Amino acid sequence: MISLDKKILSDLDVAGKKVLVRVDFNVPQDAEGNITDDNRMVAALPTIQYLLDHKAAVILMSHLGRPKGEPNPKYTLKPIAKHLEELLGKPVAFAEDCIGPAAEEAAKKLETGSVLLLENLRYHKEEEKNNLEFAEKLASLADLYVNDGFGVSHRAHASVEGVTHFLPSAAGFLLEKEIRFIGDAVNNPEHPFTAIIGGAKVSDKIGVIVNLLGKVDTLLIGGGMANTFLAARGIPMGKSLVEEDKIEEAKRILAEAAVKNVKILLPVDLVMAAEFKPDSVYEVSALDDLNQDYMALDIGPETCKLYADAVKDAKLVVWNGPMGVFEMDAFCKGTEAVAKAVADSNAVSIVGGGDSVAAIKKIGLEDKISHISTGGGASLEYLEGKVLPGVEALDEVRRPFVAGNWKMYKTVGEAVELAQDLVTETNGTVNEVVIFPPFTALESVAEAIDGKSVGYGAQDLCWEDEGAFTGAVSGAQIADIGCEYVLVGHSERREIFKEDNEIIAKKMKAAYRNQLKPVLCVGETDAERKQGATNAKIDGQLKSALAGISAEQAKLLTIAYEPIWAIGTGNTATAQDAQEVCLFIRNQLNEIVGEEVARHIRILYGGSVKDTNAAQFCINGIDGVLVGGASLKAESFAKIVRSF
Repeated sequence: MISLDKKILSDLDVAGKKVLVRVDFNVPQDAEGNITDDNRMVAALPTIQYLLDHKAAVILMSHLGRPKGEPNPKYTLKPIAKHLEELLGKPVAFAEDCIGPAAEEAAKKLETGSVLLLENLRYHKEEEKNNLEFAEKLASLADLYVNDGFGVSHRAHASVEGVTHFLPSAAGFLLEKEIRFIGDAVNNPEHPFTAIIGGAKVSDKIGVIVNLLGKVDTLLIGGGMANTFLAARGIPMGKSLVEEDKIEEAKRILAEAAVKNVKILLPVDLVMAAEFKPDSVYEVSALDDLNQDYMALDIGPETCKLYADAVKDAKLVVWNGPMGVFEMDAFCKGTEAVAKAVADSNAVSIVGGGDSVAAIKKIGLEDKISHISTGGGASLEYLEGKVLPGVEALDEVRRPFVAGNWKMYKTVGEAVELAQDLVTETNGTVNEVVIFPPFTALESVAEAIDGKSVGYGAQDLCWEDEGAFTGAVSGAQIADIGCEYVLVGHSERREIFKEDNEIIAKKMKAAYRNQLKPVLCVGETDAERKQGATNAKIDGQLKSALAGISAEQAKLLTIAYEPIWAIGTGNTATAQDAQEVCLFIRNQLNEIVGEEVARHIRILYGGSVKDTNAAQFCINGIDGVLVGGASLKAESFAKIVRSF
């Protein structure tokens, strides 16, 4: 699994709070209002139950159908509330509107451990327009916001994106699971990786195919879209659905796959029908013998065997889209054969798309699939590599961090003046800003800016809390003046003062012992870099400093990667250099403290960072910067803060 950079439900303190939860209860009903498929509701139960168990009051909101911005009894959520009561085994209150007096009164009355469902969000046109005034009214009902509606997270709607502007936010368990499974497939797949893409049209899934070409080993194409690819290979397709305007695109994809050594499998035989009807006359034909008066409505038995063999040895399988006209019994066999092959494989399997999921459920294979996605369009857009607004808008678990190390510069008066200027210059930033003045000025700076938007810390500490250590300053003394952070193992302490890993490890323990948050600096020399020893050096520094660290201590940690060869030399690591090492550090942290803990640890880059180059380090894997000389001028440092 990949680390989730957004806050998740377990990151929030929900006890005694009202929690607004976006769910996707857009479920089918019969004429009497009975729920005919409650899978999306069942999928949201773990989040709801967790909130109830942790003494929260739960306010649920969802849309249903397309009421076009006006109240319509056909699309009321009242039957949903009734069915949810059965699923939860407890009463579910219902508000006749999602905003206004009815919603406000119902939310006000809601007690800890109770559930309230608001009326259909789409009774208000402002919902789909992401009207922030409407979003603020929704947010006013609660203290916290949780998005557990993956199926709507590709929509920048008020209940999905807008409310995050007004409440602390996190992903619910369902959304977290979707992000982890599908995100892993997109960003960090196991190999061999096989993708199965079906459906009617190439145009619907070009983006998915192009994005997967750089990741998969084998790509199986079925459904109507396979016709266009076969036509691109010069095969006459008779009356089959072929997107003539996409044939050149299909040719380009086939050519690109060959260059990238991706194996694309297309049908070798097809089920050809005289008409697009459930009871149509049909025949199975090889590609060189297709009836040009017929149309392809399913893959044939030889293709089913070919595709099953391709899936057999995969370690990861992603399937989206049917192999034929699945809703007609005569033309569902290809889709069902693929469903069985995916279920029988030993691979991690991810299935998305209505017909693909329906095939799995029809045959009763749900328990053999690793993950069945609840999102149609959202799954496709995520596989396509697109940013989902509902995910992007959630709070980061690692708030961007910009630190300024003043080293042995500034008198007391100069330090206080600079600190006050920085408070003014950086006002309004969402980033965490922390300065590290010299010891002589630390207490004066603390008094001048305590409680302001800029934090402060110490540049070093002794490994003992007291004793005959002339010239040293202890963690207890630092904590006594209200410091929150302390630098440990800065490159200059390691290189100039010859502090080794053993001393650094003792200082780390002293920091934690005195409730200080350490910023652990790691990095390699120019010689080590040229010898290819960067990873080994940093791995040793990390493992020594973090030996015996608890999970709670690790969550308070920040790592600063300082390439020694780029400190004060005028040389600067490229963004790619910095990113590569920071991602290595992230992987090592995952191994040392576990991924669930490591996701809280911020990784900074520090090496001749200036206001002219800081923006390039605002990339995946880097959570902020540790700034030296450029932090000594308020205007320059403020530019760096704003660049993140």
